Amino acid sequence: MSPSALRVAALAAALLTAPWAVSAPLSLDEALDLAVQRSQLARSARAGAAGAAEMASAAGQLPDPVLNLGVDNLPATGASRFNAAAEDMTMKRIGIAQEWVPADKRAAREAVAAAAARRESLLEGVAAADARLQAALAYVDAFYAGQAEALAALNEGHAREEREAGRARVAAAAAGSAEALALDGALGMAEDDAAELRQQHAAAAAALQRWTGLLPDALGLPALPTPADADAFVARHPAVVARAGEVEVARQEAQATRLNRRPNWSYELSYGQRSGRPDLLSFGISIPLPIAPAARQDRESAARLALLDKAEAELAEARRGAAGEYAALSSDAARLGERIERYEARVLEPLRQRTVAALAAYRSNQAGLTALFEARHAELQARRRLLELRRDLARAVAQLAFKPLSRGDAS
Repeated sequence: MSPSALRVAALAAALLTAPWAVSAPLSLDEALDLAVQRSQLARSARAGAAGAAEMASAAGQLPDPVLNLGVDNLPATGASRFNAAAEDMTMKRIGIAQEWVPADKRAAREAVAAAAARRESLLEGVAAADARLQAALAYVDAFYAGQAEALAALNEGHAREEREAGRARVAAAAAGSAEALALDGALGMAEDDAAELRQQHAAAAAALQRWTGLLPDALGLPALPTPADADAFVARHPAVVARAGEVEVARQEAQATRLNRRPNWSYELSYGQRSGRPDLLSFGISIPLPIAPAARQDRESAARLALLDKAEAELAEARRGAAGEYAALSSDAARLGERIERYEARVLEPLRQRTVAALAAYRSNQAGLTALFEARHAELQARRRLLELRRDLARAVAQLAFKPLSRGDAS
């Protein structure tokens, strides 16, 4: 069993422990390993690569020889019809024929099959990279949905505490019924908000389960790797890698088609047995005559060259698209980082200070519970917005890091 499979098996065993055991949070790396192991597209690509490798081994072989059996000059009419011994011209024949493909043609066919095998191997890496990317995005969404749900639960707890305190103040005639009703409404809104975020968290967890096969109790903070630079991102982009494989196959096919201007010869050796007369040995060569190469072979070569040009144009376009994607994602990541810093300093910190001031005013009987709840609610809403910004930043970084094939996949 491979080391990665052992690691995944150990992870699954750890996550399926007894009910009284405390399971460790599922890390991002563990989720990615599980996603690659469970990916059916990766399995399909592995099967395709194995099949193409087998075809490459057979492509350079000569065609199978042909065994010929027959009877020549068998009487068809008269008293001796269908009697192989009645006529001395009748001959029983056995022979073998072989099409001879020159070594350079066989090498060209083998090169085509080998290029197809390399292309299929690259597609296995593309499938693995896509599984990692989708699992990483699902992990990021599930983690920040859990964080948002925790904030909503905290807001609901504050609203419940403040409503109870408001009822106590009404009972003590320290507050009016309007304040109590306002706190009741605030609690209802907080409960609905928490229910909505629980629903979103459950959906995000289900999306993560689709890739990992597990529904973990907790997730660790996504530890995203340093993204690749622009050149590495473009070179290992799935679309670029796939198109590069197509270009290699098209180039080898064009070379193999060019060699078809020289026809393959066929050799035949046969032995004939006759009754009452000497046996005969025959040897022959069949040579196809390319009487109109401009109408056939040259057209086939031109078609293959056009397909090569098409594949090269698609590769150039894929590189251009990958470069644009990198520019957009890296720009988003930089802008989101700046927005997060500015939001923390200019939005969240003033709201935090407002909450502190509202709490102090409430404790000194200079403000009511409604003002305290509004301050707390505004701060928690700002924290949720900050979580959304951090989630968007993590998604952008995850795409920069996991969209390209890993070095092992691209080899």
